[in-house]
Amino acid sequence: MWTYHPELLGRAVPRYTSYPTAAEFHDGVGEADMAAALAELPRGTPVSLYVHIPYCREICWYCGCNTGAANRPGRLSAYLDALEAEIDLVASRLSDRARVTRIAFGGGSPNAISPWRFVQLVERLVSRMAAADAALSIELDPRALDRPWLDALAGLGVASASLGVQTFAPHVQAAIGRIQPPEMISRAVEGLRAAGVRSLNFDLMYGLPNQGIAELDDALERTVALAPDRIAVFGYAHLPALLPRQRRIDDDALPDGHGRFEQAARAYERLAAAGYRPIGFDHFARPGDPLAQAAAEGRLRRNFQGFTDDPCDHLIGLGASAISEFPGLLAQNEKMAGRYRMLLSAGRLPARRGVRRTAEDRRRGAMIERMLCDGAVEADEALAFAIRPALESARAAGLVTFDETRISLTTDGLPYARTIASLFDAYRSGSAGTFSRAV
Repeated sequence: MWTYHPELLGRAVPRYTSYPTAAEFHDGVGEADMAAALAELPRGTPVSLYVHIPYCREICWYCGCNTGAANRPGRLSAYLDALEAEIDLVASRLSDRARVTRIAFGGGSPNAISPWRFVQLVERLVSRMAAADAALSIELDPRALDRPWLDALAGLGVASASLGVQTFAPHVQAAIGRIQPPEMISRAVEGLRAAGVRSLNFDLMYGLPNQGIAELDDALERTVALAPDRIAVFGYAHLPALLPRQRRIDDDALPDGHGRFEQAARAYERLAAAGYRPIGFDHFARPGDPLAQAAAEGRLRRNFQGFTDDPCDHLIGLGASAISEFPGLLAQNEKMAGRYRMLLSAGRLPARRGVRRTAEDRRRGAMIERMLCDGAVEADEALAFAIRPALESARAAGLVTFDETRISLTTDGLPYARTIASLFDAYRSGSAGTFSRAV
């Protein structure tokens, strides 16, 4: 259904979950900037929290997340103690100014910790940050989802969950170090529905080793049968020079660029035909899901969790490597768990790098966000004129339309959204950097 234009996909581009991107972060931003951002929040400001658990029961070879093995109970307990100390420290800085509306738990795998410690963590957040009415969401590894965990989720009223499924094909699972039989996924879905989860997401992947159209079709068919409310279909980003765990993956078993493109197109076609509303070109949601409703009403946003219906402009990240987002600041916590613990033991905010956002950053970031969320953007005349030469090849290929100020993707242009959005990026110089392929 889409036409492959390799020349338009040859340059790796950011995923644009923030602007400026993490590639622009520097150590000139730190604790003082984070403290000032917290102190300057107007009273009653809606705030979302992201809580990072950088541990997994097992480490998958494909994973690009900041995560380690949860095989040393003492280290895991010390990390959670530090995380609770950060909650207390941030809460004391916020006083009663913030109104916490959402709390997202990610990783790693939050269910790598014990369910009782997770309950304790939620209770700490609720009591210290006045977050009793906050909606809770969580990323889960189905391999570690047992009855005590399901009981904990039900007791806390967790409304949204995301399952790391990736693929159902046993030989592909073996090639990425993630074995989870189909019946395990089915039991997880049944258990989560019984626990009261109303919005359930599946993460799937294309471009994996030993994965072809047949394996992808099987994953899509099984997924549709299990009827999650949302589906994300991500392209595997192979960066073994940066991620040593990926060196266990056979480069020769990976599909080429055209093969990846065909898989992305197949996922879009099959899921749209099954009744899912496309969100961008790699996310999908049932029409009644809040994500689909936000897209239909022009309220879709993009942040570090990807596409979201969360309208908050203020996101506070808690935990090692977590990123906080304010209109004028992006601040990332210390990445190394050991140093993160040391900072908290000294009573210090752990923000260690980031970027201060200028008015121009916010203007360009808003245009990038609208292009990715809506497939169209109204640019000011000067910027639209400046990028017009770069858009000509995309227009000639039938991927975009534009006039003096409005630039719109066509249906054929959807897989090129990140490439088109990168034209608004003042920091990109044409080098590939460490970003993933657009498809």
